[in-house]
Amino acid sequence: MTSRVSLIGFGEAGSTFALAGKWGADARAYDLLEQRKSVMVQAGTSVCANAAEALDGARTVLSLVTADQALPAAQAYAPLLAPGAIWCDMNSVAPETKRAAAEAVEQAGGRYVDVAVLAPVDPARMAVPLLLSGAAAEEAAAALASLGFSNVRVVGSEVGQASAIKMIRSVMVKGIEALTDEMMAAANAAGVSEQVLASLDASEKRVSWHDRASYNLERMQVHGLRRAAEMEESARTLRSLGVDPVMTEGTIRRQRDAASADSKTKDAA
Repeated sequence: MTSRVSLIGFGEAGSTFALAGKWGADARAYDLLEQRKSVMVQAGTSVCANAAEALDGARTVLSLVTADQALPAAQAYAPLLAPGAIWCDMNSVAPETKRAAAEAVEQAGGRYVDVAVLAPVDPARMAVPLLLSGAAAEEAAAALASLGFSNVRVVGSEVGQASAIKMIRSVMVKGIEALTDEMMAAANAAGVSEQVLASLDASEKRVSWHDRASYNLERMQVHGLRRAAEMEESARTLRSLGVDPVMTEGTIRRQRDAASADSKTKDAA
């Protein structure tokens, strides 16, 4: 049995890729959840009763399970891989988790590639940015391109490099989301949401993150203690509005620690 690609896990990502790539029956899919079979039928993929059927003779495998199942899936299904098959781990997990999964796959004779998905698969679909790392990354990139993925980049030959970029980037991306939630909860409670958002629009400047990161770190080192004191007042404001300042308290600590580190460096010099 041959197929262009085999999918382990057929949630939002798997179904989106299968439909957007128009893989049809050229793709085989398996998911632990029985109800996902109806979605496979709708996507036109070959529905497999078990992982062994999905992986039989597969040359390219996309692992698209939940984060907590990324390692168990690799460990459980690695023995079912054809020799030399490429296991593209597209799950959002830590580099250590991917290295453990790679060990399982490679010990079984497969080839493991760390794939970081850098944006929501919908609406990006086949243009979603993919970062690849691992010994077989170049070959995996070619395989993914042949499947219709149009934004693939190899970032290193070691498993963990792609996922490190994804996980560290998420500190900012998901952190901004959490900060937004905290800010808007307080702004709505105070009845000033429109004014707060307008103020942010007025002060927003389009600066590259290379420049912004350097500027932010320099400001923290120089003015961290003063800014920490200001954020203490911000935290006090949020508490008075019934909002738990979880993110704000972290900002206080980071600002204070940055200033303290800079002070120690100057003293040592």
